[in-house]
Amino acid sequence: MITLEDARRVIAAAERKAQEIGQPMNIAVVDGGGNLVAHVRMDNAWIGSVDIAINKAWTSRAFDISTKDLGENSQSGDQFFGIHASNRGRVMIFAGGIPLKRGDQVVGAVGVSGGMGKQDQAVAEAGAAAF
Repeated sequence: MITLEDARRVIAAAERKAQEIGQPMNIAVVDGGGNLVAHVRMDNAWIGSVDIAINKAWTSRAFDISTKDLGENSQSGDQFFGIHASNRGRVMIFAGGIPLKRGDQVVGAVGVSGGMGKQDQAVAEAGAAAF
Protein backbone atom coordinates (compact mmCIF):
# COMPACT_ATOMS: atom_id res chain seq x y z
CA MET A 1 0.00 0.00 0.00
CA ILE A 2 1.12 3.54 -0.73
CA THR A 3 0.12 5.99 1.97
CA LEU A 4 -0.21 9.73 1.54
CA GLU A 5 2.89 10.03 3.73
CA ASP A 6 4.79 7.74 1.32
CA ALA A 7 3.61 9.80 -1.66
CA ARG A 8 4.64 13.07 0.00
CA ARG A 9 8.12 11.68 0.72
CA VAL A 10 8.53 10.55 -2.90
CA ILE A 11 7.29 13.90 -4.22
CA ALA A 12 9.53 15.90 -1.87
CA ALA A 13 12.64 14.03 -3.03
CA ALA A 14 11.62 14.41 -6.66
CA GLU A 15 11.01 18.14 -6.16
CA ARG A 16 14.48 18.56 -4.65
CA LYS A 17 16.03 16.91 -7.71
CA ALA A 18 13.94 19.04 -10.08
CA GLN A 19 15.08 22.18 -8.27
CA GLU A 20 18.68 20.97 -8.38
CA ILE A 21 18.56 20.58 -12.17
CA GLY A 22 16.52 23.77 -12.61
CA GLN A 23 13.52 22.17 -14.29
CA PRO A 24 9.99 22.55 -12.88
CA MET A 25 8.09 19.27 -13.03
CA ASN A 26 4.76 17.58 -12.53
CA ILE A 27 5.18 14.68 -10.13
CA ALA A 28 2.51 12.03 -9.53
CA VAL A 29 2.31 8.99 -7.28
CA VAL A 30 -0.20 6.17 -7.74
CA ASP A 31 -1.05 3.22 -5.50
CA GLY A 32 -1.10 -0.48 -6.31
CA GLY A 33 -4.37 -0.12 -8.19
CA GLY A 34 -3.03 2.72 -10.33
CA ASN A 35 -5.14 5.26 -8.45
CA LEU A 36 -3.70 8.73 -7.93
CA VAL A 37 -2.52 9.28 -4.35
CA ALA A 38 -0.86 12.66 -4.85
CA HIS A 39 0.24 15.06 -7.55
CA VAL A 40 2.29 18.25 -7.47
CA ARG A 41 2.71 20.78 -10.24
CA MET A 42 5.76 22.83 -9.42
CA ASP A 43 5.63 26.56 -10.15
CA ASN A 44 5.98 27.16 -13.90
CA ALA A 45 5.76 23.47 -14.82
CA TRP A 46 3.88 22.86 -18.05
CA ILE A 47 0.15 22.35 -17.59
CA GLY A 48 0.24 19.92 -20.51
CA SER A 49 2.47 17.66 -18.44
CA VAL A 50 -0.03 17.16 -15.60
CA ASP A 51 -1.82 14.37 -17.46
CA ILE A 52 1.44 12.94 -18.78
CA ALA A 53 2.95 12.60 -15.28
CA ILE A 54 -0.17 10.91 -13.95
CA ASN A 55 -0.29 8.57 -16.93
CA LYS A 56 3.41 7.73 -16.64
CA ALA A 57 2.81 6.65 -13.04
CA TRP A 58 -0.29 4.69 -14.08
CA THR A 59 1.56 3.00 -16.97
CA SER A 60 4.47 2.04 -14.78
CA ARG A 61 2.10 0.41 -12.28
CA ALA A 62 -0.16 -1.13 -14.91
CA PHE A 63 2.75 -3.01 -16.49
CA ASP A 64 5.20 -3.07 -13.53
CA ILE A 65 7.97 -1.67 -15.71
CA SER A 66 9.61 1.71 -16.06
CA THR A 67 8.17 3.74 -18.90
CA LYS A 68 11.74 4.18 -20.17
CA ASP A 69 12.12 0.40 -20.52
CA LEU A 70 8.64 0.04 -21.98
CA GLY A 71 9.49 2.70 -24.55
CA GLU A 72 12.69 0.96 -25.52
CA ASN A 73 10.73 -2.27 -26.09
CA SER A 74 7.84 -0.69 -27.99
CA GLN A 75 9.70 0.46 -31.08
CA SER A 76 8.82 -0.91 -34.49
CA GLY A 77 9.56 -4.62 -34.58
CA ASP A 78 9.93 -4.97 -30.81
CA GLN A 79 7.73 -7.01 -28.49
CA PHE A 80 5.55 -4.12 -27.24
CA PHE A 81 5.15 -2.26 -30.53
CA GLY A 82 1.78 -0.48 -30.58
CA ILE A 83 1.18 -0.72 -26.83
CA HIS A 84 0.85 3.06 -26.58
CA ALA A 85 -2.44 2.80 -28.48
CA SER A 86 -3.93 0.50 -25.82
CA ASN A 87 -5.92 1.57 -22.78
CA ARG A 88 -7.53 4.46 -24.66
CA GLY A 89 -4.13 6.05 -25.31
CA ARG A 90 -3.25 6.28 -21.61
CA VAL A 91 -0.03 4.27 -21.97
CA MET A 92 3.11 6.44 -21.91
CA ILE A 93 6.22 5.08 -23.60
CA PHE A 94 8.86 7.62 -22.69
CA ALA A 95 11.09 8.06 -19.64
CA GLY A 96 9.82 9.28 -16.29
CA GLY A 97 7.63 6.50 -14.84
CA ILE A 98 9.07 4.08 -12.28
CA PRO A 99 7.40 1.31 -10.25
CA LEU A 100 7.64 1.60 -6.47
CA LYS A 101 8.45 -1.68 -4.74
CA ARG A 102 8.42 -3.08 -1.23
CA GLY A 103 10.73 -6.02 -1.50
CA ASP A 104 9.88 -7.71 -4.78
CA GLN A 105 6.27 -6.49 -4.84
CA VAL A 106 5.20 -3.46 -6.87
CA VAL A 107 2.91 -1.37 -4.67
CA GLY A 108 2.63 1.79 -6.76
CA ALA A 109 4.58 4.07 -9.07
CA VAL A 110 5.91 7.57 -9.56
CA GLY A 111 5.51 9.54 -12.79
CA VAL A 112 7.32 12.73 -13.74
CA SER A 113 6.89 15.06 -16.69
CA GLY A 114 8.00 18.54 -17.59
CA GLY A 115 11.50 18.30 -19.03
CA MET A 116 13.55 16.29 -21.45
CA GLY A 117 13.37 12.51 -21.04
CA LYS A 118 16.68 12.31 -19.16
CA GLN A 119 15.49 15.02 -16.77
CA ASP A 120 12.14 13.33 -16.18
CA GLN A 121 13.93 10.05 -15.53
CA ALA A 122 16.45 11.58 -13.10
CA VAL A 123 13.69 13.25 -11.11
CA ALA A 124 11.60 10.04 -11.04
CA GLU A 125 14.64 8.05 -9.91
CA ALA A 126 15.23 10.50 -7.06
CA GLY A 127 11.61 10.13 -5.99
CA ALA A 128 11.70 6.33 -6.21
CA ALA A 129 14.92 6.21 -4.19
CA ALA A 130 13.17 8.05 -1.35
CA PHE A 131 10.43 5.43 -1.23
